[in-house]
Amino acid sequence: MIPRRLTAAPPGWTTAADVVVVGSGVAGLTAALRCRDSLAAAGRPDATVLLVTKALLDAGSTRWAQGGIAAALAADDSPDDHYADTITAGAGLCDSAAVRTLVDEGPAQVRALAALGAAFDQDASGALELTREGGHLRRRIVHAGGDATGLEVERALISALHDSGVEVIEHALVLDLLTDAAGRACGLTLHVLGEGTRDGVGAVSARAVVLATGGMGQVYASTTNPDVSTGDGVALALRAGAEVADLEFVQFHPTALFRGSDATGRQPLVTEALRGEGAVLVDALQARVMAGVHELADLAPRDVVAKQMARVMAAQGVDHLFLDARGLGPDLLHRRFPTLVTNCADMGIDPVRDLVPVAPAAHYASGGVRTDLDGRTDVPGLFACGEVACTGVHGANRLASNSLLEGLVFANRIASAIAAELPCPGEPVAHDAATGLVEAAARPELQRAMTEGAGVLRDAVSLATTAKLIADLADRTSEAPGPDTWETTNLVTIATALVDAADRRIETRGCHWRVDHPDRDDQHWRARWVTRLDNDRLTGHTELVT
Repeated sequence: MIPRRLTAAPPGWTTAADVVVVGSGVAGLTAALRCRDSLAAAGRPDATVLLVTKALLDAGSTRWAQGGIAAALAADDSPDDHYADTITAGAGLCDSAAVRTLVDEGPAQVRALAALGAAFDQDASGALELTREGGHLRRRIVHAGGDATGLEVERALISALHDSGVEVIEHALVLDLLTDAAGRACGLTLHVLGEGTRDGVGAVSARAVVLATGGMGQVYASTTNPDVSTGDGVALALRAGAEVADLEFVQFHPTALFRGSDATGRQPLVTEALRGEGAVLVDALQARVMAGVHELADLAPRDVVAKQMARVMAAQGVDHLFLDARGLGPDLLHRRFPTLVTNCADMGIDPVRDLVPVAPAAHYASGGVRTDLDGRTDVPGLFACGEVACTGVHGANRLASNSLLEGLVFANRIASAIAAELPCPGEPVAHDAATGLVEAAARPELQRAMTEGAGVLRDAVSLATTAKLIADLADRTSEAPGPDTWETTNLVTIATALVDAADRRIETRGCHWRVDHPDRDDQHWRARWVTRLDNDRLTGHTELVT
């Protein structure tokens, strides 16, 4: 049984804002800044915007984004070309209107980010230096600091935030949504590791709530996500009665730096842009892994590459493969990929001379809280953007470097929607919904079970085994509320919904690979699985994609 509340205790402190944004990645920072500007432009200069973040402002997933931001900025590119590549990568499940919105509005949002101060890399003529990544037929990826794009984007947004008038609360773990008698979002509860008047469990009342909490990669034992990515936003939305969709489509990045079979938690990412510049995947005997598998070879979409790597690793009985970047030369490697060079050096590897060990790791959740084109969920007053949301852009597999763009575009649309009609909810009402916590010690067991049974390779047996293990872990309750048990409970909630969706989708599509059903089934499954929590139990339905 999934609990409907994380805490039943009354809040120890309260505060208020017109809009509260949860999360400090590119989506959250952009949403907070744009909401402040949009409300002022709409004649509400006194409107207050509060941004709460789980750790420090710079501790989210954005800083780890190495590849860049995809947008049709080149003379030989167009939004139509970007649209086509995104639709192809999404394997028949993209929402066409959402993709059209992304590619049409994306270039302006990238230019706005540059105007805000983000220093993207330029060539000798002063034009943006563009590269390619998997699934793109054009050079359309803007980057910064070679392979440190996320860090630069985050720096620029945080710098702008300091002068914006947006209030910030750090070290704040979001717990539950507050709703009024009509079911409208009117704030949230959160736990703050602070001092003075804001310490412990408190409540924020607000006229609109924006979730930008990032991903859920920590549900797996090996991930490129930071430790804070425990699916808190999706779990909160489920408990609040919102619909979520496409949870089964977890993208595994083909090339995480392999640090050993016992390495768990966040793994360093080896950017796909390396393959865009000519690096290739090989096995221990230096045989090409992607030769003859796909017309784009090493630049095939990520689901294709991860699946082929899994096949080769299983056939050879190994736990990693290699990326051969030696042909790029020392000048290009040190100029364009300083993060890779540093991470490899920490392991005694020089990519100029050595093969780089890599293996797939959980990377990006294509699904999440279901929204419309303005970021609205089906809970009035609750919005979502970034990785926590399912806008329909990514379908069954995210196209490389569309994630930062999605955060920029849909955060901007949310701000416009909120400014156009700032909701007016009532006072929060008490809930008698069941509460419950899972003991923190269950977390590593859950992560191992998810990796083994619901990872890159899945089948009915592995999913049934994983579902039973999750149910058993859910029964290991705790009477000790706190960040560890709250996060573990969120992870168990996410895992339950993810495995249920993966079990129901009896086909292979995008980054959902059913070994027992290896073919794509457009007759029955060109549809998304939509999940809701009803009376502490998951319910769901299919919805055709056109």
